[in-house]
Amino acid sequence: MPVSNRALEADIKFLRVATSILCLAGLLLSIYAYHVETKKEADEDYTAMCDISEHMSCTAAFSSKYGKGFGLLEHFVDKNSPLNQPNSVFGIIFYLGFIPIGEIPNLTLSKILIVLSALSNLCSVYLAYILIFVLYDFCVVCVATYIINFFLLICSIFRFRFHSIKLLAETSKKSS
Repeated sequence: MPVSNRALEADIKFLRVATSILCLAGLLLSIYAYHVETKKEADEDYTAMCDISEHMSCTAAFSSKYGKGFGLLEHFVDKNSPLNQPNSVFGIIFYLGFIPIGEIPNLTLSKILIVLSALSNLCSVYLAYILIFVLYDFCVVCVATYIINFFLLICSIFRFRFHSIKLLAETSKKSS
């Protein structure tokens, strides 16, 4: 059953809007995480709104050794290297970069979005493992970003699928 071009365009537009909203939410959470981490570094007595209990604390996650460079970069660069930034900085860069790429209707860029969102999900799984099994902590902000990354992957896959269908329909329309 052929899909109408109008319905396909509506689906693609919905995915663009959903992707932008998810990226905006991820960006805001990353900015908040950066704010919390820098406040905690400046003031040891600082308590963030996301610090609910001893084992439900975002500052515990953010200020752990895994809160900078995913706990990995310090093994490759100096601990004080400008590359060894808080994870929230990588999140800010990721979401800011994802938004404009997501606005351009292109099949190749759709593939890039799948790769980027898959990588972000791998990072999320790694950090969730660290959070649960190493830090014995639950970070509401962290888990919210993991959920956002998961839905970005879903949107990216559907976007690729819809762009593929649209391209196929345009190609068959030209050949007939």
